[in-house]
Amino acid sequence: MIRPATPAAIAEAAAILQKGGLVAMPTETVYGLAADALSPDAAAGIFAAKGRPSFDPLIVHCADADAAFALAAEVPEAARRLARLFWPGPLTIILKRRDIVPDIVTSGLPSVGLRVPDHPVALALLRACGRPLAAPSANPFGYLSPTTAQHVEEQLGDRIAMVLDGGPCLRGVESTILDLSRGEAELLRPGALALEEIEKVIGPVKRGLAVLDKPLAPGQLISHYAPKTPLSFLAPGVLPSPRPGLRCGLLAFQAPAHACAFEAVEVLSGSGSLDEAAAGLFSALHRLDDEGLDLIFAESFPENGLGLAIMDRLRKAARKRPDEL
Repeated sequence: MIRPATPAAIAEAAAILQKGGLVAMPTETVYGLAADALSPDAAAGIFAAKGRPSFDPLIVHCADADAAFALAAEVPEAARRLARLFWPGPLTIILKRRDIVPDIVTSGLPSVGLRVPDHPVALALLRACGRPLAAPSANPFGYLSPTTAQHVEEQLGDRIAMVLDGGPCLRGVESTILDLSRGEAELLRPGALALEEIEKVIGPVKRGLAVLDKPLAPGQLISHYAPKTPLSFLAPGVLPSPRPGLRCGLLAFQAPAHACAFEAVEVLSGSGSLDEAAAGLFSALHRLDDEGLDLIFAESFPENGLGLAIMDRLRKAARKRPDEL
């Protein structure tokens, strides 16, 4: 049930969470499926509702940096510098965890992903319930992330108690995940905070690779973020030539020169802004997915700034493309 995020609705949502229930909440990145992060039973509800495998760890959201670092066994100075600059914000920092964090939340790993979201509704809910909240994207596992309350309602509405409507998400892609738990700073997932901004603060960061069997962070599986409709990449400067009879859509960075062959076209940024493209990425894919197409073609994006996160999401979405298309 979608509820406007009024003070009364936030208080009701907090009560649901305190009793071990599930609530979808807006953040600046995507909508999250929230549960009490310190309750194993509540966290188990997230995995059940999403159909999420138990080996994929959850990110824990906190009201402020002090609350987040209280869950960590060690907090390096690099984490404190990043928190001062980028929290609240779309940065998840992985640190060695305290035993208070249940194994189910971290998938048995000795570390935990921590974040302070930059959204007034999420922060109000965290303060109202007085607990850290585990909150992966509020969608069935592996599918497109939700950036509106309606996306959540369509995909998970019958499995959760409430969807708090805080409007469209401003960032549109998930948080950047940085691992500081093993000595060397390592990027595990590109996201809404550009890697270049992080490196200005702590210096060079190692780029992690996708993990196939036991991920260290959400979004590391090689196939993820996928629409129901198969998706295929276009090489730069190459026009598609789909098989006759296929109904095809196009996800374009800027206005395409030849769009008449497509049943539907989504342009992410007429001005060529990667920030604007990232903010609209999942909403555009949701709209194309609702068109009943046979195939979605996606243009490649420059892999700098937020382009790195966009390409990460599209590559993982394209992994589900069947060979016959």
